[in-house]
Amino acid sequence: MGNLRVSSMLLLSLMAAASANNFHQDVEITWGGGHARILGRGNLLRLTMDKTAGGAGFKSNRDYLFGRFNMQMKLIAGNSAGTVTTFYLSSEGPSHDEIDLEFLGNKSGSPYTLHTNVFTQGQGGREEGFHLWFDPTKHFHTYSIVWNPKNIIILVDSIPIRVFNNEESIGVPYPNNQRMKLYASLWDADDWATRGGRVKTDWSKAPFVAYYRNFVAKSDWEMQGLSARGKKLLSWVRKRCRIYYYCNDERHGRGSRHPPPPECKA
Repeated sequence: MGNLRVSSMLLLSLMAAASANNFHQDVEITWGGGHARILGRGNLLRLTMDKTAGGAGFKSNRDYLFGRFNMQMKLIAGNSAGTVTTFYLSSEGPSHDEIDLEFLGNKSGSPYTLHTNVFTQGQGGREEGFHLWFDPTKHFHTYSIVWNPKNIIILVDSIPIRVFNNEESIGVPYPNNQRMKLYASLWDADDWATRGGRVKTDWSKAPFVAYYRNFVAKSDWEMQGLSARGKKLLSWVRKRCRIYYYCNDERHGRGSRHPPPPECKA
């Protein structure tokens, strides 16, 4: 239980830094029981995974058709191989729409991988993966999804890392008519999460702990596209931090994998 022995001073500092959002009012714990805990006055949420429960998750009480969704997260420190920590939007049903952010764990010293995907009518195959250019376990960082009628924009600390729109894939519908809720989870995926499943979860390092705070959902999405500066930042991330991407268009065949650009060197 060593990882759960967080000093009272650290917990107080985490709670004080969080803003006025209230997880008690904003979300519902969907699975994991006591492995998902809302702390303080509702401004900090902790997910824990061990071998007995395998993780936990929550979802927003409201659903949305378009908006900007911000969440601050502090990911699992140390050896997190095999774990996946998520923040995503999803509709319900088999023909669902979904916008994914999945943080794939690693052994100590390795960079976290942020795996993104977009589903429309149950069809995905639009993955892009990135190495984060900072250590996401030391401090909270802000992860954002902007979803409007024209674009889906994924941002990390206000830096755009991915834009998806109707022009990105030929003949693939854009998710624009199903309401979605926000979901978040921590779970065991050691069959694929770290180096394609070659590195397994080390349960001697459990419990694995991730923190969430400052969940903000705005129905006014504030941006339809990217400014010139945003496009420059997007190009910087794609050149230095993107490690793989897939394409569902007629030029390359559905789900084909393109050679990855250079790994992140920032």
